[in-house]
Amino acid sequence: MVRDVRHGQALVRVVTLTNCRNLTLLSLSQNPLNGMLPVSVGNLSASLRKFYADRCKIKGRIPYEVGNLSNLIDFDLNEENLVGSIPTSIGNLRILQGLFLSDNKLTGTIRYNLCKLQRLGVIELINNLLSGSLPNCLGNITFIREIYLGSNKFSSNIPTGLGNLKDLLDLDLSSNNMVGSLPPEIGNLKALVRLDLSMNGFSNEIPREIGGLQNLEYLSLRHNMLHGAIPDSMSTIVGLEFLDLSHNNISGIIPKSLEKLQNLKYFNVSVNKLRGKIAPQQADSVSTITRERISFYELLQVTDELSESNLIGSGSFGTVYKGILRSGVVIAVKVFSLQLDAGFKSFDTECEVLWNLRHRNLAKVITSCSNLDSKSLVLEYMPNGSLEKYLYSHNYFLDIMQRLSIMIDVACALEYLHHGCSLPVSHCYLKPSNVLLDEDMVSHLSDFGISKLLGEDESDLYTKTLATLGYIAPEYGLDGLVSTKCDIYSYRIMLLETFTRRKPNDLEGDVNLKQWVNYSLPEAVMYVVDANLLTSTGNRLRKELDVLASIMKVAFDCCAESPARRTNMKDVVGMLQMTKIQLLECGSCSSK
Repeated sequence: MVRDVRHGQALVRVVTLTNCRNLTLLSLSQNPLNGMLPVSVGNLSASLRKFYADRCKIKGRIPYEVGNLSNLIDFDLNEENLVGSIPTSIGNLRILQGLFLSDNKLTGTIRYNLCKLQRLGVIELINNLLSGSLPNCLGNITFIREIYLGSNKFSSNIPTGLGNLKDLLDLDLSSNNMVGSLPPEIGNLKALVRLDLSMNGFSNEIPREIGGLQNLEYLSLRHNMLHGAIPDSMSTIVGLEFLDLSHNNISGIIPKSLEKLQNLKYFNVSVNKLRGKIAPQQADSVSTITRERISFYELLQVTDELSESNLIGSGSFGTVYKGILRSGVVIAVKVFSLQLDAGFKSFDTECEVLWNLRHRNLAKVITSCSNLDSKSLVLEYMPNGSLEKYLYSHNYFLDIMQRLSIMIDVACALEYLHHGCSLPVSHCYLKPSNVLLDEDMVSHLSDFGISKLLGEDESDLYTKTLATLGYIAPEYGLDGLVSTKCDIYSYRIMLLETFTRRKPNDLEGDVNLKQWVNYSLPEAVMYVVDANLLTSTGNRLRKELDVLASIMKVAFDCCAESPARRTNMKDVVGMLQMTKIQLLECGSCSSK
């Protein structure tokens, strides 16, 4: 094991290890090596079985000479700055079991030489620039259990040969440019537990053979061009916990047979062409109000003359009160301050945005009231208040899963605003007090009073309206430049705040929240996260710290000073959902 090696000379020292003929494991992980992997790496011991150098800031190309390490079973260069193609000599590593090259800048294609790795169990190439077709011969690697090829530029159909992988557990092809139909051979993957084909260009119908995936727990087909009906066969996947078919062209009715999915925890079919009634017994109360007009006099009645006892909160442009209609439905009434010109503009903006948007994670407008003397919005009431209340009140507590679920909800709302609307929308006012929680702790993004509708090309806008200090992107605060990238920066601050329980401006001296967390990562994640989250011990604690480190990494992917380098919300949603799966797996971890 090699530790505490220093910067540029570290990789040179690897050369001196070529005389260690009995070396079987070499781990350089999480050291700031800041150099190129030397050609002499191929001269290391023929006995070398495991090579770990992830997160070492290694740059340049992978030397062709790594193919000389013929007894290698694990090769890990995740999270580096590697460029160029995967060398063909990798195919010489005939007993390789784990190939980990995620989070680099690798280009080129997956060549047929990879298919020679008949012992390969895991291949991780997530978040690179790989392109072209996937070779059909991948289906010949029958030992393989996990394939992670998400967030690249692959542009082929799914090779039918993958249907040969009877023992495959996890297949991730998300966030690529893949096209064509989902092959019926997909139903042959009987052992599959997780299937993510989201963010591609797949078309035609969902094959009925998908019902053969009896062990499947996670299925995401969101953001494709699938059409036709939801196949009834899906109801036979009885272990399914997560199902996302949103943002497609799926039509027909939601099959009643899906009621059989007793383990389902997440179900999203939004932004499709589905029709029919889902729960007719609930088609009263709030939904009937949306068709009615309501006077300000009636709003005064239901809020007891805007009584202070009904006050929920207040902001720059208005005040929010709780009200109860004659039907017994509880509502929130937002009364705008008309003493300020900005109050008029805020009302108009919020009406324009919220009336035209529909998403489960956005605050829902029931109706509005507007006359010369007053302007008000009637909104769905959120009984659990705001994320801010849960973070900073001593009477409430959110565990890791609850915080992660809330932030995934917020990310889904932003993904919809940025990518799912006819024109992109920048919220511009992200902070915990604007994340409201319903009775099921599902979060709803609120307060669109300063949001901006952008052009079809997501053109930047300039504004003099300022958001809350601490959450503002540099280009917004300095120049008034607004784009969806501003939301991404603000989301990052809020993600850090949610898991550290530190407000962005509450640190001493000139250090901000981003700097404070950055100084402590990745080694000291346990010292920056909210101490109340760390109650586990042993193996489970280590797993939870890994999850928290993954969350912090997502936050920093969103925080680049340059807007062009910030991760988009589609990718953020995908990364956090993968982290949630990682956290769910922690539930079965032993504490020993």
